[in-house]
Amino acid sequence: MLRSVFRRHAAGVAVITAGHRGEAYGFTATSLTSVSADPALVSFGISERSSCWPAVARAEYVGVHILGEHQTELAATFARSGADRFAPPTAWREGPGGVPLLDDVVAWLVCRPVARVPAGDHRIVVAEVAGGDPAGPGRPLLYHQGRYGGLRD
Repeated sequence: MLRSVFRRHAAGVAVITAGHRGEAYGFTATSLTSVSADPALVSFGISERSSCWPAVARAEYVGVHILGEHQTELAATFARSGADRFAPPTAWREGPGGVPLLDDVVAWLVCRPVARVPAGDHRIVVAEVAGGDPAGPGRPLLYHQGRYGGLRD
C-alpha cells in the first residue's frame, strides 16, 4: 500500500554521488529534503542493500544533483542496478573532496554527512551543505506514477 500511495506523490529527481577508494558511485533518489537553513542541512534515504551504501557510509562528502527535464536517461541510468553509471554518455568531473559532480544539472551541492540514521531497511543521511551551484540550465525533472516527466504551465 505504501508504494501505491507514494506513486501518486510527485517528487523531484536527484542523483546522489560519492567517491570511495578511487571509484565513483551514485544513485537516483526522490527522497531529497531540505532539513534546516541554519545550519544548511539536507537529507536523503538510501537502502542498506544498495551497491552505493558502502561508499555513502564512508564518504567524507557527497554530491547532490537536481536533475533537469532533459535528463530522463541519466535518471534511469543511475536508477538501474548493475549499470556502469559513470561511463559515457554520462558527463562528470571530480569536485571538491573527490565528489563526482555531474554536468548539465539544474543545480548541485557538495555536502558533508553529519548523521546516518537507521530507518527500517534504509538509512536517512543528514548532510551539511559545504558548497554548490543553483544556476544550471532547464527545469526540474519529476517522478510520478512510475514515470519521469516535467512541470506543466
